[in-house]
Amino acid sequence: MVVELLAAGIAAATAGLVYIGVAARVVKQYERGVVLRLGRLTGDVRPPGFTMVVPFVDHLRKVNMQIVTLPVPAQEGITRDNVTVRVDAVVYFKVIDAANAIIQVEDYRFAVSQMAQTSLRSIIGKSDLDDLLSNREKLNQGLELMIDSPAVGWGVQIDRVEIKDVSLPESMKRSMARQAEADRERRARIINADAELQASKKLAEAAAVMSEQPAALQLRLLQTVVAVAAEKNSTLVLPFPVELLRFLERAQGQQPPAPPDGSPG
Repeated sequence: MVVELLAAGIAAATAGLVYIGVAARVVKQYERGVVLRLGRLTGDVRPPGFTMVVPFVDHLRKVNMQIVTLPVPAQEGITRDNVTVRVDAVVYFKVIDAANAIIQVEDYRFAVSQMAQTSLRSIIGKSDLDDLLSNREKLNQGLELMIDSPAVGWGVQIDRVEIKDVSLPESMKRSMARQAEADRERRARIINADAELQASKKLAEAAAVMSEQPAALQLRLLQTVVAVAAEKNSTLVLPFPVELLRFLERAQGQQPPAPPDGSPG
């Protein structure tokens, strides 16, 4: 009798262990478990940790709730100003409703990828080249809206969309480089012309001052001679000032005449 009871106890324990081994499930911290009982959604979403299901009756589908980084393949299109470009992007999204992510769409990752590619091509056709190159933040927001609208019904929330790169044809790159060079040259000419205008005004003021004071012109001439002579690598031909000649003539005319015989007067 004791042997029979012991055998029954061992059999029951073995059956219990087998049942636990078949029914036991572990849901990780970043996952949620969706239970399908005989193929029907029970509405029971299991939290992280250890859980049990009915063997051969319940089916537990685990859904990752982490933020997913999904690269969008480069899409080629024609902008609104008729420029052919290739644009690629990246989408950051996460599942907020595990049950809808399983029931409403076959593969939510593939669905988000296809929606992102379609939306990216649509954005290219609606935008100008300048917007793609310099106004990406606005385009990112538009892309996020276009993808997020249908994704909400799939239990998915779009966290962020970023345009990574805009590839241009080589001919367009050369044209843009020539345009930028011409614009820089135009600004340089305007700056030089403005500098010449300012310099001419200052020279006119200096000429007006020098015309009132002839000695100022002589001082300026001497300063120029000093500046040129400092180089010591050229021959300097210095004009003799007319005012200095007149001064010497006046000084010579004021001297007394010399005696005819050469004797001192």
